[in-house]
Amino acid sequence: MKRPLIINFKNYDEVSGDRAVKLAKAAQAVAKKLKVEIVLAPPQPSLALVARNVKLPVICQHVDYEKAGSSTGYFLAEIAKSYGAVGSLINHSEHRIEMKQISGLVERLRSLRMTSIVCAREPWEVMEISVFQPDFIAIEPPELIGSGRAVSKEHPEIITKSIEAGGSRSKLICGAGITSRGDVAKAMELGSHGILVASGIIKARSWAGKIAELAAGMK
Repeated sequence: MKRPLIINFKNYDEVSGDRAVKLAKAAQAVAKKLKVEIVLAPPQPSLALVARNVKLPVICQHVDYEKAGSSTGYFLAEIAKSYGAVGSLINHSEHRIEMKQISGLVERLRSLRMTSIVCAREPWEVMEISVFQPDFIAIEPPELIGSGRAVSKEHPEIITKSIEAGGSRSKLICGAGITSRGDVAKAMELGSHGILVASGIIKARSWAGKIAELAAGMK
């Protein structure tokens, strides 16, 4: 991944069942037309289904730091990879974990040649996480997630400070409140290497139209 537009499906009802595939196919059509790198993070139960139906990169919304084998109920990177996942989000604001687990998961994904995208709430947290050298760090102020108020416009200094805090160890991407082409373009102008978006697309009347709008801001 270089400059991804990551669509986090979360667990919205709009993408339950076969509708996850419908969204994935809409994203694939836009990616092909606009030549933009789009990455999909579907609900865990539909990961294999989505991976089989599109050629876009598919990642997990979360993986657990548990051993393979007798670990009932946990979702492991090794199993996810066998289903077609190429990476995972880690430490999303809605699924926070301890720093020790973050470190272990980044290393585990690296050993599996999978991409790690670790989420952070503030620049100081970006600095702590950057020591683990994940592939990407996603800055998402929790108060802006799902708000429709984009971090790139509400608090652009969070992006620039996070880039400084992370140094050259990991690429920074941003999310939280992204709903328009302008939100995306501003984030990229500030130095973001990508975008993480959820409700801005999932709740849109036209998935294809909204994905195309946001993807255009990546140019």
